[in-house]
Amino acid sequence: MKKLLILPILFITYAAWSYGASPVGKWKTIDDKTGEAKSIISIWEEDGKIFGVIEKLFRKPEQNPNPLCTKCKGKLRNKPIIGLTILKNLKQDDNEWNGGTVLDPEDGKTYKCKIEVVEDGTKLKVRGFIGVSVLGRTQYWHRAE
Repeated sequence: MKKLLILPILFITYAAWSYGASPVGKWKTIDDKTGEAKSIISIWEEDGKIFGVIEKLFRKPEQNPNPLCTKCKGKLRNKPIIGLTILKNLKQDDNEWNGGTVLDPEDGKTYKCKIEVVEDGTKLKVRGFIGVSVLGRTQYWHRAE
């Protein structure tokens, strides 16, 4: 009986390892230019898709603590950046999630997106692009505690 239990456990363990860590949780974004912490993004899964919302902004004393997305279009225009859903509809494909979008509140544009948990689950590789992935930008978000 014990041998029969070992095989399913090994298979489940291998499957979890082969698909990598989950992006679900809190992530700290880092400014590309300054290297300073910029925000905390909370990522969750809903109906097999990944979504992410801006939960917190790290602002300097002279900056508006609750800025609006002035460059966003449509119904997002002038909405508070805190609480804005910036990751939408990413589906798992092996060890990455893709097929969804990421919104950049700084320029108000929405890009195609793919993400992958890397470095033993401590970083999230986020690639936003137009058309094909080669024409884009990659950021690394750090898992927040």
